[in-house]
Amino acid sequence: MARNYANEYATYHSKPKQKKNRAGRNAARRSLMRSGRVQKGDGKDIDHKNGNPRDNRSANLSVMSRSRNRSKK
Repeated sequence: MARNYANEYATYHSKPKQKKNRAGRNAARRSLMRSGRVQKGDGKDIDHKNGNPRDNRSANLSVMSRSRNRSKK
């Protein structure tokens, strides 16, 4: 079954809450790039320890491999 990406965006990804969550994830990555903990193309993901993508305290962020981060839960 083919995915309907336009429908997914309209019903989920374009919602204000999801936009703020995405912005929080992007901000977390940018902050760790500035500190030198990650680099573009390094294959690492930023993990929010408490699962809240808007909580970008340094104590809540960790760097881990993509496979490990995306296998959680």
